[in-house]
Amino acid sequence: MAQQTNAAGQKTVQQHKAPFRSDHVGSLLRSAPVKEARQKKAAGEITAEQLRDIENQEITRIVEKQKEISLDVVTDGEFRRSWWHYDFLEGLDGVEPFIPAEGIQFHNAKTKARSIKVTGKLDFTSHPALADYQFLHEIAGDATPKLTIPSPNMLFFGEKSDKGIYDDQEEYFHDLAQAYKKAIKAFYDAGCRYLQLDDTSWSLFFEEKGREVVRALGGDPETLPALFAKTINDAVADRPDDLAITMHICRGNFRSTWAASGGYDAVAETILDGLNLDGLFLEYDDDRSGNFDPLRFVKRKDLQIVLGLITSK
Repeated sequence: MAQQTNAAGQKTVQQHKAPFRSDHVGSLLRSAPVKEARQKKAAGEITAEQLRDIENQEITRIVEKQKEISLDVVTDGEFRRSWWHYDFLEGLDGVEPFIPAEGIQFHNAKTKARSIKVTGKLDFTSHPALADYQFLHEIAGDATPKLTIPSPNMLFFGEKSDKGIYDDQEEYFHDLAQAYKKAIKAFYDAGCRYLQLDDTSWSLFFEEKGREVVRALGGDPETLPALFAKTINDAVADRPDDLAITMHICRGNFRSTWAASGGYDAVAETILDGLNLDGLFLEYDDDRSGNFDPLRFVKRKDLQIVLGLITSK
């Protein structure tokens, strides 16, 4: 809710539904105190509890700043994460951290070696992110707290177990969708009414280089988009009417560089007319993003599209 003033000078309260006119995808640059505390924790100089106390202080500070500039929505800036997707995915049942031979290759840059691996049947029972959200919820005040988590599609790009746990791809995607469905309910029960799924997987279908990566991982770039869409739709199906779910789609971001290029054309119809979401945040801030022709596939009047037209870089 946000206060406005009517013609008579009286303050009124207007209901808003996410995504908001003033919104942001959730990630903020980590502050110096958070980075310093993480280094100390890694060196054994402070405990996990001390690190969390510092994170709490910094998250409280940035939430107050977001409210100060009159944003309708606030996030924790993702200050608790070491990786934007691995931290959450590792919290699912059947997923464990994994150190590959190399990191993820971006344009003129490569990340540290880190990945995840499916080692058992996928499910959701509990998760550290629940406590993280509850803290944000408690300090949000009148603003709407937004939870941002990676899309279920991101798990596809982790390592595959050699134990033959999922020989059937459809069974894998079914269990993944059900795990996310349980997660969404758990976050809803904790008070979440605005959830954002972050997804860079779609960018692999934008150009042939990305489609080669899909094939190397054992996927078919012709049929995988439909499976991705079905997984998301199954995960968000039957959600409560007062829960808004959006998706942020980009081409990767690491040290101001990128992982993929190309317009949305190859999967535009799937994304814009095949996902049962309330809104989409689409990266559109450079020549690598293609033109606006794919937007012709937007058919639903209730689907909110937010175009990221200007880069902060």
